[in-house]
Amino acid sequence: MAILRDVTLRDGLQLTGKVLPTERKVDIVRQLLALGLPELEIGSMARPDLVPPMANSLELVAALTPAELRRCWLWVATPRHVEKAAAAGVRNFQYCFSVSDAHNKANIGRTTEDSVAAMPAAVRFARAVDGRIQLCLATAFTCPFDGPVDPARVLAIANDPRTEGAEDIVLADTLGQAHPDQVAALVTAVRDGSPRRRIVFHGHDTWGMGVANSLAAIAAGADVVDGSLGGLGGCPFAPGASGNTSSEDLLFATRPEWFTPSVLARLVEMSDQLLSELGEPNRSRTAEGARSKALAFEWVVR
Repeated sequence: MAILRDVTLRDGLQLTGKVLPTERKVDIVRQLLALGLPELEIGSMARPDLVPPMANSLELVAALTPAELRRCWLWVATPRHVEKAAAAGVRNFQYCFSVSDAHNKANIGRTTEDSVAAMPAAVRFARAVDGRIQLCLATAFTCPFDGPVDPARVLAIANDPRTEGAEDIVLADTLGQAHPDQVAALVTAVRDGSPRRRIVFHGHDTWGMGVANSLAAIAAGADVVDGSLGGLGGCPFAPGASGNTSSEDLLFATRPEWFTPSVLARLVEMSDQLLSELGEPNRSRTAEGARSKALAFEWVVR
């Protein structure tokens, strides 16, 4: 069974324009870990002038214990990011770049080839601290500037010798424009046609396909799916991108053993509080259902 990685504190927050205090982020991390969330994405090394909500990511890292950090991931885009994050205590690095050149230039300021060429150095820095590194491929399905992305380009990057050393590969539907058959096909192609790595599917719910795409990815062999509380999030450098797939919706669909009605009630409470602080809507259909009057259903929040 695939596991959920909650990305509220990185991909969830980055479009909000608000910086949550470090203490508040620590509280969210510890609540989510205590509830049973296996993994979290907690921040980014993106420039704070471009992505202000990520400005205190390293302060958050410094406030967490090594045991907590072993379950947390940080977004990085350059070897220097890895080196700096490692010095702060990070051990799980999500090395991200876009499959399409146009989006990579908008998001990171370099070509895709430049990002691939730099990855061996990023891997070395991660290994030097006994860390793990992911190969994260944004715009793996469509690009806001260039349109559909050829799956062969994804496979070429996955099989490039310079991306060796990554323990995971993240396939990101950055715009939420993919459909289930398309997701299943790409996950299958990566599973069968590239080095064995843990496969992570990162979906967005822009066109209402977030849960369906995630379930299709799992059926095709994905090991991890990403979600955020209340469906919060999106990419500030991808016109048309909207919220992530809701963590509550993904958990309700997949039902891991640790996910109980009481855990759902706590997640709904957390989502309501956080989204109220941020002035953002709650896009989770599960959260909406949990507030219904069908009290005979054990998942309804009482």
